[in-house]
Amino acid sequence: MKTIVLLVTVTTTLALAGPGTTSPGKSVKPAPAKPGTVSTTRSAIAPDPDNGGLKLASGFGALTFADNLGKARHIIVDKSGAVFVKLEKLNEGKGIVELIDANGDGRADETIKFGNNTGTGMGIYNDYLYASSDTSVYRYKLTNGKVMETTPMEPIITGLTLQRQHASKSLAISPDGKLFVNFGAPSNACQEKDRQKGSMGMDPCPILEEYGGIWQFDANKLNQHKADGKRYATGIRNAVALDWNTASNTLYALQHGRDNLNNWGGIFTDEYSAEFPSEEMLMVKEGADFGWPYCYNNQDKNQKLLAPEYGGDGTKIDRCAGKEKPIMAFPGHWAPNDLLFYTGGGANAFPARYKNGAFVCFHGSWNRAPLKQGGYFVAFIPFGKDGRPSGKYEVFAENFAGVAELGKPGTNVNAGKLDLASPGDAKARPVGLAQGPDGSLYISDSVKGKVWRVMYTAKK
Repeated sequence: MKTIVLLVTVTTTLALAGPGTTSPGKSVKPAPAKPGTVSTTRSAIAPDPDNGGLKLASGFGALTFADNLGKARHIIVDKSGAVFVKLEKLNEGKGIVELIDANGDGRADETIKFGNNTGTGMGIYNDYLYASSDTSVYRYKLTNGKVMETTPMEPIITGLTLQRQHASKSLAISPDGKLFVNFGAPSNACQEKDRQKGSMGMDPCPILEEYGGIWQFDANKLNQHKADGKRYATGIRNAVALDWNTASNTLYALQHGRDNLNNWGGIFTDEYSAEFPSEEMLMVKEGADFGWPYCYNNQDKNQKLLAPEYGGDGTKIDRCAGKEKPIMAFPGHWAPNDLLFYTGGGANAFPARYKNGAFVCFHGSWNRAPLKQGGYFVAFIPFGKDGRPSGKYEVFAENFAGVAELGKPGTNVNAGKLDLASPGDAKARPVGLAQGPDGSLYISDSVKGKVWRVMYTAKK
């Protein structure tokens, strides 16, 4: 297999281009530059011949940056190009994998494992790497883009209760140091007996006092506890995907819709329960209430409806009339697990139409029977100057699961629906998103821990 190497003369100093390669093998390139920079003659490395197994939007290519890291979750890239991957399960006793392309050939050739906590959340702020377990948020000082073996873990938030469901403490950090943390509800619909047929909802729902929303903390302050934070927004069942949009100076989230509507019969058939309620994209303002557990969203009606646990029949709006609506809604159970507002610049910057738009990782469903499984792709959503979507979502990257899509991609009604028996049959499931300093997009996989780097390859 041949490696394709293009030599491009660049007259300005660039940030480290980060990962990128064609295939295993050697490439001819200039002498390595100092860490954090590339030489003025840059080695442009082509994507893998099969794009790492992915199907991508026209004009893009991908390569496999790393593989077999373990069950990966969220991912972040430092300004030097170092890639950090959070793990769901410990790998050799460690919960974070640091990947470095030390020789500039485009693939990770240096791996550092550190930290003894599993979890999901990742972020970088003020030269610190932030990460979370299910019961804490902590940080590490970055030194030249690396976490050294001797770098101590600094506790930011500690002592959180371990939840039996929706436990991940995903996070986002604003440029001025506000730390936002997801506190998913340890319940499906706040029933007296969780997920049991005929069990009514508790009214008012006591869970909302400590869960079912997003809390705000200070990213610069050590040793905080839950009481040191404030509830920023409520009525959110579980938002694994969070990101701060610098263009609109606003927090955004994607909510996992509820399960088990089919426990209530009538209009709530198995098919209805599979397609509804929506997975919701939320513009999160301070004090907002998105209605969980009293309400769910029906994307066909573009309406928040009263949940059956509180007397809903599939048509009643009732107390849901005043709840915040999503700015975009997707079919049920696609599991949106990460959100990234793209701001990339550099050698591999995406075209202008992608600037300030949103990428969303749909991890894939488990409970859409009798309908086909859904999700298992990365979507792109164009955004306008008002901080809201300016068009329909597009399928940007797919074929993670390794099975055929039904119908046409893009905005087609069948997009994202797979002939897949169960999530366990998927070869890969996209879960995390990150942006490299050169404008590349990184995607992580939760099955075996693969990391892709997606680059714009069309002629500019």
